[in-house]
Amino acid sequence: MNSRSARLAAALIALCAVVGVGFGFAAVFGRTGSVPVAAWIMAAYFTNLTGLLVFAVFGGIALRVPALAQPRLVATTVLATLLVGLVQRLLLYGLRTLRGGDLIGDILLHQALPVLVPLFWLVFVPKGRLALRDLLLFASYPLVYLGYTLLRGAYDARYPYPFLDIGKIGWGPVAAYAGAIAAAFLGVGWALVRLDRRLARRSLAAG
Repeated sequence: MNSRSARLAAALIALCAVVGVGFGFAAVFGRTGSVPVAAWIMAAYFTNLTGLLVFAVFGGIALRVPALAQPRLVATTVLATLLVGLVQRLLLYGLRTLRGGDLIGDILLHQALPVLVPLFWLVFVPKGRLALRDLLLFASYPLVYLGYTLLRGAYDARYPYPFLDIGKIGWGPVAAYAGAIAAAFLGVGWALVRLDRRLARRSLAAG
């Protein structure tokens, strides 16, 4: 991941992420007129937090920060951005009419990153570095987010996504949605580890 082309691609992905979050923040600030309130609202969404995670990891790759340029961290962003894209398409698509900064942020975070981040992993990330134990790292991010969201909801009775709104749909459906999403996340994570191993073997055979 230290090649010039990899670092340039990482920089472009980091820029895409921070611009997407930035446009969303500007749109929310335009409606609230308050920086703290806008930041509080933005920080509720898995999409925005994932955008910031992508910015940090890929910015680290572009700047050659070893602690951030790790295959398992990149794999975590792959799974997170895929989750963002799939949940938006399957559960949230069409619920809101987006315009202006909201629309630009939506395109960058929900459509561009779920394509660009996996492509970067396929092209630039060394293969054979992932293990099944990394599933714990992969799963920790959405699980921590779920706990964080429920704590926020207990504080202000607001939930960022309708399928997590305990006040409206109750604990049972929320648990079912969360379980299904967690299972899908782990399933895709397992498939990613298998693909990583297969590509590593193919590379060794070809080399």
